[in-house]
Amino acid sequence: MAPYWQPGVQYNHDDVVQFEGYEYRIIQSHRSQSDWTPDVTPALWGRLQVSQHREEKQWGEDCNPCPPAPTYGQTQRMETDQSSYQAPPAQPEQEHKEKHWYDIDEKQKKELEIGGGILAGLATVGAGVYAYKQYEQKKEEKQAHAWTLDNWMAESQARTQQWRSGQYDSPVAWIWCEGKNIPRDAIQGGEERGETLYICRAYHETGMMVGKASRVFKKGAVIGFKKDEIHIDKYEILVGNSRAVKWVTCAGKFNVGSLRARPVEGGREPDGTPIYIAQAPYHGAVHPGKACEMYGDGCFIPYDDTEKKVKEYAVLCYA
Repeated sequence: MAPYWQPGVQYNHDDVVQFEGYEYRIIQSHRSQSDWTPDVTPALWGRLQVSQHREEKQWGEDCNPCPPAPTYGQTQRMETDQSSYQAPPAQPEQEHKEKHWYDIDEKQKKELEIGGGILAGLATVGAGVYAYKQYEQKKEEKQAHAWTLDNWMAESQARTQQWRSGQYDSPVAWIWCEGKNIPRDAIQGGEERGETLYICRAYHETGMMVGKASRVFKKGAVIGFKKDEIHIDKYEILVGNSRAVKWVTCAGKFNVGSLRARPVEGGREPDGTPIYIAQAPYHGAVHPGKACEMYGDGCFIPYDDTEKKVKEYAVLCYA
Protein backbone atom coordinates (compact mmCIF):
# COMPACT_ATOMS: atom_id res chain seq x y z
CA MET A 1 0.00 0.00 0.00
CA ALA A 2 1.32 3.43 -0.93
CA PRO A 3 2.23 5.82 1.93
CA TYR A 4 -0.02 8.76 2.73
CA TRP A 5 0.99 12.14 1.27
CA GLN A 6 2.58 14.52 3.79
CA PRO A 7 3.84 18.11 3.59
CA GLY A 8 7.55 18.83 4.02
CA VAL A 9 8.68 15.62 2.27
CA GLN A 10 11.01 15.35 -0.73
CA TYR A 11 9.18 13.28 -3.38
CA ASN A 12 11.14 11.89 -6.31
CA HIS A 13 10.67 10.04 -9.60
CA ASP A 14 8.26 7.06 -9.49
CA ASP A 15 6.94 7.86 -5.98
CA VAL A 16 3.27 6.95 -5.38
CA VAL A 17 1.20 8.33 -2.48
CA GLN A 18 -2.35 8.10 -1.13
CA PHE A 19 -4.52 11.17 -0.60
CA GLU A 20 -8.24 11.28 0.23
CA GLY A 21 -8.88 7.76 -0.99
CA TYR A 22 -6.93 7.98 -4.25
CA GLU A 23 -3.41 7.10 -5.31
CA TYR A 24 -1.22 9.60 -7.15
CA ARG A 25 2.04 9.10 -9.05
CA ILE A 26 4.60 11.91 -9.08
CA ILE A 27 5.16 13.93 -12.27
CA GLN A 28 7.73 16.46 -11.08
CA SER A 29 10.21 15.90 -8.22
CA HIS A 30 9.69 18.47 -5.45
CA ARG A 31 9.51 19.10 -1.71
CA SER A 32 5.86 19.11 -0.69
CA GLN A 33 4.18 22.08 0.94
CA SER A 34 0.99 22.19 2.98
CA ASP A 35 -1.00 23.84 0.17
CA TRP A 36 0.44 21.64 -2.61
CA THR A 37 -1.84 18.65 -2.05
CA PRO A 38 -1.97 16.13 -4.92
CA ASP A 39 -5.60 16.92 -5.78
CA VAL A 40 -4.84 20.59 -6.58
CA THR A 41 -1.41 20.24 -8.25
CA PRO A 42 -1.95 18.33 -11.51
CA ALA A 43 1.46 19.45 -12.76
CA LEU A 44 3.13 17.68 -9.82
CA TRP A 45 0.89 14.61 -9.33
CA GLY A 46 -1.10 12.41 -11.69
CA ARG A 47 -4.08 10.53 -10.27
CA LEU A 48 -3.97 6.81 -10.99
CA GLN A 49 -6.99 5.20 -12.61
CA VAL A 50 -9.03 2.55 -10.78
CA SER A 51 -7.51 -0.15 -12.96
CA GLN A 52 -4.04 0.91 -11.82
CA HIS A 53 -5.11 0.70 -8.17
CA ARG A 54 -6.19 -2.90 -8.56
CA GLU A 55 -3.75 -4.28 -11.06
CA GLU A 56 -3.01 -7.23 -8.78
CA LYS A 57 -6.66 -8.32 -8.59
CA GLN A 58 -8.14 -10.94 -10.88
CA TRP A 59 -10.88 -10.27 -13.39
CA GLY A 60 -14.31 -10.46 -11.78
CA GLU A 61 -13.36 -9.49 -8.21
CA ASP A 62 -14.53 -5.86 -8.28
CA CYS A 63 -15.80 -5.44 -11.81
CA ASN A 64 -17.57 -7.36 -14.52
CA PRO A 65 -15.19 -9.59 -16.48
CA CYS A 66 -14.36 -8.22 -19.91
CA PRO A 67 -13.82 -10.40 -22.97
CA PRO A 68 -10.10 -10.95 -23.60
CA ALA A 69 -8.57 -8.94 -26.45
CA PRO A 70 -8.18 -10.89 -29.73
CA THR A 71 -4.41 -10.95 -29.37
CA TYR A 72 -4.56 -12.88 -26.13
CA GLY A 73 -5.83 -15.96 -27.97
CA GLN A 74 -7.74 -17.42 -25.06
CA THR A 75 -11.05 -19.26 -25.41
CA GLN A 76 -13.71 -17.73 -23.23
CA ARG A 77 -15.38 -20.28 -21.03
CA MET A 78 -18.95 -19.65 -19.96
CA GLU A 79 -20.01 -21.15 -16.67
CA THR A 80 -23.65 -21.74 -15.83
CA ASP A 81 -23.13 -20.26 -12.39
CA GLN A 82 -21.35 -16.96 -13.15
CA SER A 83 -21.39 -15.88 -9.51
CA SER A 84 -18.68 -18.46 -8.76
CA TYR A 85 -16.68 -17.79 -11.91
CA GLN A 86 -13.14 -16.37 -11.63
CA ALA A 87 -11.19 -16.16 -14.85
CA PRO A 88 -7.41 -16.57 -14.61
CA PRO A 89 -5.34 -13.50 -15.51
CA ALA A 90 -4.90 -13.31 -19.26
CA GLN A 91 -1.35 -13.87 -20.57
CA PRO A 92 -0.21 -12.37 -23.87
CA GLU A 93 0.87 -14.70 -26.61
CA GLN A 94 4.62 -15.09 -27.07
CA GLU A 95 4.38 -13.30 -30.44
CA HIS A 96 3.30 -10.03 -28.78
CA LYS A 97 5.23 -10.58 -25.58
CA GLU A 98 8.52 -10.26 -27.47
CA LYS A 99 7.45 -7.55 -29.91
CA HIS A 100 8.95 -4.06 -29.46
CA TRP A 101 7.59 -0.70 -30.55
CA TYR A 102 10.24 -0.36 -33.25
CA ASP A 103 9.18 -3.76 -34.69
CA ILE A 104 5.66 -2.54 -35.51
CA ASP A 105 5.01 -1.56 -39.10
CA GLU A 106 4.07 2.04 -39.91
CA LYS A 107 0.45 1.16 -40.68
CA GLN A 108 -0.08 -0.33 -37.24
CA LYS A 109 1.71 2.59 -35.58
CA LYS A 110 -0.63 5.05 -37.30
CA GLU A 111 -3.61 3.01 -36.12
CA LEU A 112 -2.29 3.33 -32.57
CA GLU A 113 -1.56 7.06 -32.81
CA ILE A 114 -4.97 8.73 -32.49
CA GLY A 115 -5.57 12.41 -31.80
CA GLY A 116 -1.89 13.17 -31.32
CA GLY A 117 -1.45 10.52 -28.60
CA ILE A 118 -0.62 6.82 -28.52
CA LEU A 119 -3.73 5.22 -27.07
CA ALA A 120 -4.87 1.99 -25.52
CA GLY A 121 -3.90 -0.15 -28.49
CA LEU A 122 -0.40 -0.21 -27.09
CA ALA A 123 -1.62 -2.47 -24.33
CA THR A 124 -1.51 -5.35 -26.82
CA VAL A 125 2.01 -4.64 -28.00
CA GLY A 126 4.03 -5.53 -24.91
CA ALA A 127 7.02 -3.19 -24.87
CA GLY A 128 4.96 -0.56 -26.70
CA VAL A 129 3.36 0.24 -23.35
CA TYR A 130 6.75 1.41 -22.14
CA ALA A 131 7.09 3.72 -25.15
CA TYR A 132 3.68 5.17 -24.40
CA LYS A 133 4.56 5.78 -20.77
CA GLN A 134 7.78 7.50 -21.81
CA TYR A 135 5.81 9.69 -24.21
CA GLU A 136 3.32 10.59 -21.49
CA GLN A 137 6.10 11.25 -18.99
CA LYS A 138 7.87 13.69 -21.31
CA LYS A 139 4.59 15.48 -21.98
CA GLU A 140 3.86 15.72 -18.25
CA GLU A 141 7.40 16.96 -17.56
CA LYS A 142 6.91 19.77 -20.07
CA GLN A 143 3.62 20.68 -18.41
CA ALA A 144 5.31 20.65 -15.00
CA HIS A 145 8.13 22.90 -16.24
CA ALA A 146 5.64 25.35 -17.71
CA TRP A 147 3.59 25.34 -14.50
CA THR A 148 6.68 25.98 -12.32
CA LEU A 149 7.95 28.70 -14.65
CA ASP A 150 4.58 30.48 -14.60
CA ASN A 151 4.47 30.27 -10.80
CA TRP A 152 7.98 31.69 -10.48
CA MET A 153 7.17 34.62 -12.75
CA ALA A 154 3.90 35.36 -10.94
CA GLU A 155 5.51 35.18 -7.49
CA SER A 156 8.42 37.37 -8.60
CA GLN A 157 6.16 40.04 -10.06
CA ALA A 158 4.00 40.04 -6.91
CA ARG A 159 7.12 40.37 -4.76
CA THR A 160 8.30 43.24 -6.98
CA GLN A 161 5.06 45.11 -6.35
CA GLN A 162 5.40 44.53 -2.61
CA TRP A 163 8.97 45.82 -2.66
CA ARG A 164 8.19 48.92 -4.67
CA SER A 165 5.20 49.76 -2.45
CA GLY A 166 7.29 49.41 0.72
CA GLN A 167 5.36 46.38 1.97
CA TYR A 168 8.17 43.80 1.72
CA ASP A 169 9.50 42.88 5.16
CA SER A 170 13.22 42.42 4.41
CA PRO A 171 16.18 44.73 3.70
CA VAL A 172 16.85 42.96 0.39
CA ALA A 173 14.60 41.27 -2.17
CA TRP A 174 14.62 39.40 -5.46
CA ILE A 175 12.56 41.43 -7.95
CA TRP A 176 11.58 40.92 -11.59
CA CYS A 177 13.87 42.30 -14.28
CA GLU A 178 14.00 42.11 -18.07
CA GLY A 179 16.84 42.83 -20.45
CA LYS A 180 19.34 45.52 -19.47
CA ASN A 181 16.94 47.54 -17.28
CA ILE A 182 19.02 47.26 -14.12
CA PRO A 183 17.23 48.99 -11.20
CA ARG A 184 19.07 51.71 -9.29
CA ASP A 185 18.89 49.84 -5.99
CA ALA A 186 20.47 46.64 -7.36
CA ILE A 187 23.18 45.24 -5.07
CA GLN A 188 26.68 45.03 -6.53
CA GLY A 189 28.15 41.56 -6.76
CA GLY A 190 31.40 42.23 -8.60
CA GLU A 191 33.22 44.25 -11.22
CA GLU A 192 34.94 43.60 -14.54
CA ARG A 193 36.83 46.14 -16.67
CA GLY A 194 35.20 49.03 -14.87
CA GLU A 195 31.66 47.67 -15.30
CA THR A 196 29.58 46.82 -12.24
CA LEU A 197 28.26 43.26 -12.08
CA TYR A 198 25.02 42.68 -10.20
CA ILE A 199 23.53 39.54 -8.64
CA CYS A 200 20.79 37.75 -10.55
CA ARG A 201 18.98 34.43 -10.58
CA ALA A 202 16.70 32.65 -13.04
CA TYR A 203 14.61 29.50 -13.36
CA HIS A 204 16.34 26.88 -15.51
CA GLU A 205 15.84 23.10 -15.88
CA THR A 206 13.59 23.02 -12.75
CA GLY A 207 16.27 24.77 -10.68
CA MET A 208 16.92 28.38 -9.67
CA MET A 209 20.43 29.34 -10.80
CA VAL A 210 22.36 32.31 -9.40
CA GLY A 211 24.44 34.37 -11.83
CA LYS A 212 25.41 37.90 -12.82
CA ALA A 213 23.71 40.82 -14.57
CA SER A 214 25.13 43.86 -16.36
CA ARG A 215 24.17 46.39 -19.00
CA VAL A 216 27.10 45.17 -21.11
CA PHE A 217 25.82 41.59 -21.40
CA LYS A 218 24.15 40.52 -24.62
CA LYS A 219 20.73 39.91 -23.05
CA GLY A 220 21.23 41.51 -19.65
CA ALA A 221 22.11 38.51 -17.49
CA VAL A 222 24.12 35.29 -17.47
CA ILE A 223 23.77 32.08 -15.41
CA GLY A 224 25.83 28.90 -15.38
CA PHE A 225 24.45 25.38 -15.57
CA LYS A 226 26.21 22.07 -16.24
CA LYS A 227 29.41 23.73 -17.48
CA ASP A 228 27.50 26.03 -19.81
CA GLU A 229 27.15 29.83 -19.73
CA ILE A 230 23.56 30.76 -20.57
CA HIS A 231 22.44 34.27 -21.58
CA ILE A 232 18.95 35.25 -20.40
CA ASP A 233 16.71 38.30 -20.68
CA LYS A 234 14.09 37.45 -18.03
CA TYR A 235 15.42 37.05 -14.52
CA GLU A 236 15.36 38.30 -10.95
CA ILE A 237 17.87 40.78 -9.59
CA LEU A 238 18.82 41.32 -5.95
CA VAL A 239 17.98 44.82 -4.70
CA GLY A 240 17.92 46.57 -1.36
CA ASN A 241 20.10 48.08 1.33
CA SER A 242 23.72 47.11 0.66
CA ARG A 243 24.63 47.98 4.27
CA ALA A 244 22.28 45.24 5.50
CA VAL A 245 24.45 42.50 3.96
CA LYS A 246 28.11 41.49 4.04
CA TRP A 247 30.49 39.13 2.24
CA VAL A 248 31.87 36.28 4.36
CA THR A 249 35.12 34.74 3.07
CA CYS A 250 35.25 30.99 2.40
CA ALA A 251 37.71 28.51 0.95
CA GLY A 252 37.37 24.99 -0.39
CA LYS A 253 34.24 22.95 0.28
CA PHE A 254 31.32 25.14 1.29
CA ASN A 255 29.72 24.53 4.68
CA VAL A 256 26.80 26.77 5.58
CA GLY A 257 27.34 26.04 9.28
CA SER A 258 30.82 27.57 9.21
CA LEU A 259 29.59 30.99 8.04
CA ARG A 260 28.52 32.10 11.54
CA ALA A 261 26.03 34.36 9.79
CA ARG A 262 22.71 33.89 8.01
CA PRO A 263 23.21 33.61 4.24
CA VAL A 264 20.95 35.54 1.89
CA GLU A 265 18.53 33.30 0.00
CA GLY A 266 19.96 32.36 -3.38
CA GLY A 267 18.44 29.54 -5.40
CA ARG A 268 18.32 25.76 -5.63
CA GLU A 269 19.55 22.89 -7.74
CA PRO A 270 16.95 20.83 -9.67
CA ASP A 271 16.95 18.28 -6.83
CA GLY A 272 16.12 21.00 -4.29
CA THR A 273 19.62 21.46 -2.81
CA PRO A 274 20.04 25.10 -1.67
CA ILE A 275 22.33 27.43 -3.63
CA TYR A 276 23.88 30.51 -2.03
CA ILE A 277 25.16 33.77 -3.50
CA ALA A 278 28.92 33.80 -4.02
CA GLN A 279 31.53 36.11 -5.49
CA ALA A 280 35.03 35.14 -6.56
CA PRO A 281 38.11 36.78 -8.08
CA TYR A 282 39.02 35.56 -11.56
CA HIS A 283 41.37 36.98 -14.20
CA GLY A 284 41.65 40.40 -12.60
CA ALA A 285 37.92 40.80 -11.99
CA VAL A 286 35.36 39.81 -9.34
CA HIS A 287 32.36 37.77 -10.51
CA PRO A 288 29.06 36.85 -8.82
CA GLY A 289 28.39 33.12 -8.77
CA LYS A 290 26.93 30.29 -6.74
CA ALA A 291 28.03 28.22 -3.75
CA CYS A 292 26.57 24.89 -2.70
CA GLU A 293 27.55 22.10 -0.33
CA MET A 294 27.47 19.61 -3.22
CA TYR A 295 29.96 21.51 -5.44
CA GLY A 296 33.12 20.16 -3.85
CA ASP A 297 36.14 22.37 -3.19
CA GLY A 298 34.92 25.75 -4.42
CA CYS A 299 32.18 27.89 -5.94
CA PHE A 300 31.17 28.27 -9.59
CA ILE A 301 31.04 31.45 -11.67
CA PRO A 302 29.75 31.75 -15.25
CA TYR A 303 32.65 32.87 -17.45
CA ASP A 304 33.73 32.64 -21.09
CA ASP A 305 30.95 30.29 -22.30
CA THR A 306 31.41 27.85 -19.43
CA GLU A 307 31.54 27.62 -15.62
CA LYS A 308 34.76 28.11 -13.68
CA LYS A 309 35.38 26.66 -10.23
CA VAL A 310 37.16 29.03 -7.83
CA LYS A 311 38.49 27.69 -4.52
CA GLU A 312 38.66 31.02 -2.66
CA TYR A 313 35.43 33.00 -2.61
CA ALA A 314 32.91 34.82 -0.42
CA VAL A 315 29.22 34.21 0.37
CA LEU A 316 26.63 36.97 0.85
CA CYS A 317 25.11 37.01 4.35
CA TYR A 318 22.97 39.36 6.41
CA ALA A 319 25.09 41.82 8.41
